[in-house]
Amino acid sequence: MYKLISAIAVSTIATFANAEVSVQRGEYLVRGPAGCGNCHTPQTPAGPDMSNELGGFMVDKNPAFEAWAVNITPGGRVADWSDEELARAIREGIRPDGSVIGPPMPIGLYRDLSDDDLYSIVAFLRTIPASSIETPFSTYNIPLPPAYGPPLTSVTAPSQAVTVEYGAYLAGPVAHCIECHTPMGEKGPMFDTHLGAGGFEFHGPWGTSVSPNLTTHADGLTAYSDEELKQMITEGVRPDGSRMLPPMGYHHYAAMTEGDLDAVILYLRQLPPLPNHR
Repeated sequence: MYKLISAIAVSTIATFANAEVSVQRGEYLVRGPAGCGNCHTPQTPAGPDMSNELGGFMVDKNPAFEAWAVNITPGGRVADWSDEELARAIREGIRPDGSVIGPPMPIGLYRDLSDDDLYSIVAFLRTIPASSIETPFSTYNIPLPPAYGPPLTSVTAPSQAVTVEYGAYLAGPVAHCIECHTPMGEKGPMFDTHLGAGGFEFHGPWGTSVSPNLTTHADGLTAYSDEELKQMITEGVRPDGSRMLPPMGYHHYAAMTEGDLDAVILYLRQLPPLPNHR
């Protein structure tokens, strides 16, 4: 897979004992840039059902699979998992019984979540009010890999700053912007050849939305100022006032700090120019 962040390092086995855990940081990530509720919180015609926050939802049903984002509150099946087991499921896509979590969970990107952020997310999830929703297991008509890579030990993220490196970390492992905005090939997102070129189709009650080009090509973001991009990311409103479509988690990105938004935009501004994928 295309390596986004050269600053990420692997060293020793990660546990709560050696990760810098912050429930506040976990809350910021889950409810902010990671946008976990965009898939795991039940959606209604009036918006997300926050009385069952992270209680599970059917994300997609197509010929390849019926995918459920499961209940990840203390009332769901993950309640019986240890913190290390939940962390491994998030970052490596492996459940405690050894089974593999399938798409659209972006495990390929989550593998680069830092220990500190991963365990902060787990710590915050343990504080969410329990939902009693019982979500079924996803079903797949496609083969799943035995694993998404070798077992991980410890991952360190770039320092939190307005830098290209930290913007890449936010746009990749944390918010997975580059997955939704990169076209799909037979083996998944075409990071190596079409990173950020758009063209990923999403089908839902709104109809069909197509992720736009995020690169520095004329088809991409060059026509927009930084402030216009921030409005589009956090409000879903284009400069001409027209509203953008789901499933982008605008309300989650509205919780991002100004510095994090600046870092993401700085990263996007250096993506190699690519035309729209057709």
